[in-house]
Amino acid sequence: MTDTVNTDKAPMAVGPYSQAIVAGNMVFTAGEIPVDPRTGEIPETIEKQTELALCNVWAVLKAAGVKEDGAVSVTVYLTDIEDFGKVNLVYAEHFRQPFPARSCVQVAALPKGVKIMVSAIGVRE
Repeated sequence: MTDTVNTDKAPMAVGPYSQAIVAGNMVFTAGEIPVDPRTGEIPETIEKQTELALCNVWAVLKAAGVKEDGAVSVTVYLTDIEDFGKVNLVYAEHFRQPFPARSCVQVAALPKGVKIMVSAIGVRE
């Protein structure tokens, strides 16, 4: 049995996908990009884009009932792997120990020309 997650605190899905799917006590988010859900604006710097993408992914996780220590896996997609250090500094402000498992990959392009996209898997208690 699966349920979908929808929250206006993160950008709404603009295609045939859900913001997240809940399967049992597991929550699987879609990739969240740094679009302000209120204004539709995209910040310019990688630091601000990272902050907003992480806020968006957390908004979806929280809407699904995931607590602050409930993220178990995160995937970060970057258009420039040279931004990894800057992303890491912002990332560390959004997760506490034990840190979730994480993958970070460079991709050729992301929707709307953003520099970062983040997806996560969380566990609800």
